[in-house]
Amino acid sequence: MILKDRLLQAPVLGRLIRHRFVKFGTIGFSGTIVNLIVLYLNQEILLRNIYPVETRLNFSLAGAIFLSTFNNFLWNRLWTWGDRKGKTKHGFFVQMGQYFLAAWLAILIQFVLTKLFAQFINYLIANIVAIILAAIFTYIFNDIWTFSIKKPERRKQRAGL
Repeated sequence: MILKDRLLQAPVLGRLIRHRFVKFGTIGFSGTIVNLIVLYLNQEILLRNIYPVETRLNFSLAGAIFLSTFNNFLWNRLWTWGDRKGKTKHGFFVQMGQYFLAAWLAILIQFVLTKLFAQFINYLIANIVAIILAAIFTYIFNDIWTFSIKKPERRKQRAGL
């Protein structure tokens, strides 16, 4: 058996190197672009009349984060885990709630790890490492929980019926 096949069969590592993780990363990158565009539009056009400036930034960030996370959820549901449509445990709204929870946990992980690693290495490097680790966590969390496949029901067969 070649190394690639062994790696693909490893429980956690196999999940990461399959094409699904590449899709997840691509969508994450696109979500960053959506976040930046929405943030800019909110700050410069849509919410430009909100003062003080700090309040405007708070509203702008909230909108940018929400829309980019929702965008990522939709694309991940459609593309990354699209092969599981109709086979998952939960419907759209429950999955969306789970996805948003995973995103918030990833933000918390990124924040804590960046602060921790920055004590030992440059803060930018610390943040990059934290982002990668948070992305891996989020991918696994969504793969196992948000977009998990429901188990087939076992029906008890009664003797004589």
